[in-house]
Amino acid sequence: MVRFFLLKFQDKEGVAVVKTKKNNLGEKLSLFTLTWPIFLEVFLFMLMGIADTFMLSAVSDDAVSGVGAANQYIHIAILVLEVVGNGAAIVVSQYLGSKRYLEASKISGLAVTLNLCVGILLSIGFVVFSKNMMIAMNLQGDVLVHAHQYLSIVGGAIFLQAIINALAAIIRVHGFTKQTMFVSLGMNIIHVLGNYVLIFGKFGFPELGVQGAAISSVLSRFIALLVFFWLLYRVMEYRVQVNYYFTISKEYIKKILRIGLPSAFEQILYQGCQIVFLYYVTYLGAESLAARQYAVNISMFTYLFAIAIGMGTAIIVGRFVGANEKEEAFKSVWFSVKWAMIFTLTLVTIVIILRYPLMSLFTDNEQIIEIGASVLLLSFALETGRTVNIVIINSLRAAGDATFPVIMGALSMVLMSLPLGYFLIFVLDLGLVGVWLAIAADEWTRATIMYFRWKSRRWERFALVHPKEREDGLRET
Repeated sequence: MVRFFLLKFQDKEGVAVVKTKKNNLGEKLSLFTLTWPIFLEVFLFMLMGIADTFMLSAVSDDAVSGVGAANQYIHIAILVLEVVGNGAAIVVSQYLGSKRYLEASKISGLAVTLNLCVGILLSIGFVVFSKNMMIAMNLQGDVLVHAHQYLSIVGGAIFLQAIINALAAIIRVHGFTKQTMFVSLGMNIIHVLGNYVLIFGKFGFPELGVQGAAISSVLSRFIALLVFFWLLYRVMEYRVQVNYYFTISKEYIKKILRIGLPSAFEQILYQGCQIVFLYYVTYLGAESLAARQYAVNISMFTYLFAIAIGMGTAIIVGRFVGANEKEEAFKSVWFSVKWAMIFTLTLVTIVIILRYPLMSLFTDNEQIIEIGASVLLLSFALETGRTVNIVIINSLRAAGDATFPVIMGALSMVLMSLPLGYFLIFVLDLGLVGVWLAIAADEWTRATIMYFRWKSRRWERFALVHPKEREDGLRET
């Protein structure tokens, strides 16, 4: 029913639909067909992460703690790798929209090489310094041993994830989100099965514990990498030639970094602020710390649709901007914000109604349940603002306007939200509620600014493909 209504709306208004020169899945890329595979991909990734933690908990709590600490560095590394992946995806999307398919192919090859180089440097760093990095986090004893084992193996092979990030992003902007979803699903299933075999020593394999989980992670990524390469040569309008991987273009690199660097920096800013808020919460006691973790895990499911719609909208906006169809790009974002908000409000309502039973799934401590339920009640204020931000900021990046959200993020997150959180928590004594209110204030401040930024249409000046390039591309095709 939802699909029917979406398609009917799209056909009627003529928005959120992109026509491409050639696509093996059809001639239209609609918001719905792009979004649902992305949603499932993110959702399944989250579930697999929970399964990973659950399986390691059978080894020991120290194993879970060690791997959790090591993954903090892995997550930061992945953010670094997204500089090239996200930047290349948006550049390729605009070139596809302008029908410059040969240029898109060259940029794709260059993006894979750039991410591989960054990944190799990160891998060397993890292999050489993994133990020192874990000691710096004040880990000791068995926790340190487990963390070192995991980081040296998974971190040492992070170059595989580097290539995967670039390939998946490029394939996704070609409209093949369903295929990337299936590959990611297969990768996670292989990882879980590998965990079962190698962690617990099944079917004649040695019982390797944390090392087994690390080896399983590397193996699943290697298999996914092979499939992604195969897919790349199935979806490209012009196949990536071998020499494209070794052709360095300053113009292309500049365009990739123009989008990728601000995007990654914004994410680093956000994660840094969350770490500071976590530091605040440590002063509130163990119950508040646990309640925060459980509430965050529950809240993540409320904005999954927003993430998927934001990513799908970015693909559409990139195509429209590349094709110089600015009016269609403008309309498509309002359409996406509307549907993202509908899904978020629906999920938030369910979470608020079931907040006590949901918290009880994690703990039977009444104080923790009460604290967690109290902050989940604020989801209406927090998640609605976050939803607007996710969709519009993704769209601004796709249009080439990537620096503005970073500047506003620095002003709002660092200069407003963190001091406000300190005031609400320690001066007004609001506890964990103060954290949620401070984050909600940041989200809505930025959401309001981003709303007017998109409405002002100043983003139209930042297109990565200029009119002359479009004309040249049309003549080539």
